[in-house]
This record gives sequence, structure tokens and C-alpha cells, in this order.
Amino acid sequence: MWRMARPRKPLLSRSRIVEAAGALVDGEGLEAVSTRRLAAALGVSGPSLYNHFRTKDEILDAVADAVSARVDLSMFDAGDGREWQVALRDWAHSYRAALSDHPNIVPVLARGPGRRPAGLRVADAVFGAMTAAGWPPAQATRIGALMRYFILGSAVGSFARGFVDDETAYDPSDYPHLGQAHLLAERQREVDEGAFETGLTALLDGLALQYAALREPA
Repeated sequence: MWRMARPRKPLLSRSRIVEAAGALVDGEGLEAVSTRRLAAALGVSGPSLYNHFRTKDEILDAVADAVSARVDLSMFDAGDGREWQVALRDWAHSYRAALSDHPNIVPVLARGPGRRPAGLRVADAVFGAMTAAGWPPAQATRIGALMRYFILGSAVGSFARGFVDDETAYDPSDYPHLGQAHLLAERQREVDEGAFETGLTALLDGLALQYAALREPA
């Protein structure tokens, strides 16, 4: 009885392509992804990629959706029991954590979910939880959009890293209030995470006021 010889290299699959493309995006940015680079990384011929993806944009969509799939949505389950404000806060932290590991893919995610399954599950979960909590559908849509704007924006870059660590860089005669700006870079985590928490709290507190007004008897 004969046996089929095993291929010398693992068979090409969508998951292998997405993994390789994700590594390129993380390491070098969106522009680094090309058929040639991916084929070389995977040890295959360029045309073989088209058996799985038609275009580079489809590959980047798949990379973005793989990141969305890492976002925890359990707080929106019907039986979870968390209040809508707590659920939004916990989801925001999970979403930001997923993005912080892959900031270069954020511009693709910012386009919206399109047809991406994981991205659509995120949108569906948020909208469903907000309407179940009593928000009108139109406002639930706005809340989902608002939270995405805030979370994606926080992942695009570091505010603290936007300042150089040279204390002579900011002349006090030109920038009288930036005397300590050169210290921000070394405190990136404190500054950026603090800013995220401040903004998230402000958003949720503001929504809570709107919710309370919505629930008041006419």
C-alpha cells in the first residue's frame, strides 16, 4: 500500500497568509504588504496567493478582522448582567488592548466593518446591548460610532511620544507652557493611559446624563 508523500512545506492557507501579512503590517506598516513580499515570506509563488485572496485590500481586511476577533464581547451577552455603562467600559479596554498590539492596522479598521465577520459581530453586539438597555435605535447607533471614534483614535499614536525628550527643544519665549513637555516621552504609559481613562470616563458620564434624561417621565 502506497502513501502520499507529505509536502516539504506547509500547504498555503488563508490563515497562513493573514499571519504573514499581519507580521509585515506590524513590523513595517501597511505599505509593506505586497504579493511579492508575502510570497517570499511564505515560500510560495505570487500567483498562488490569488487562490485565497483576490486583492491586497482583501488581505488587509482579513488582517484587520483577525484583530477584531480578539476583542472580548462577553460583557454584551444577555445573561452577563453588567450595566450598559460597565459593559461599554470593559469593551473599550478590551478593544484598545487589541489595537495597541497592532496600531498599524488601525487605518483599515477605521474604514468600518464592511463585510468583515468579526467587525460586524462587534457592531452587532454593541448595538444590541444598547437597545436592550433602553436606548433608542438611532442613539444606540451613535453610541457605537462615538465609542469607535474614541477607541480607534486613541490607538493611532501616542500623545506623549509626540514630544522630543530634549529640554532645549521648546523655547519658553515661544512656548511658555511647555517647559515640562520634554518629560512626556519617558512617561508615555502614564500619560496615554491616563488620557484614555479621562476621556472614557467623560464619555460614559455624559451618556449617563443623557440616559437619565431619556428615562425621566414626560
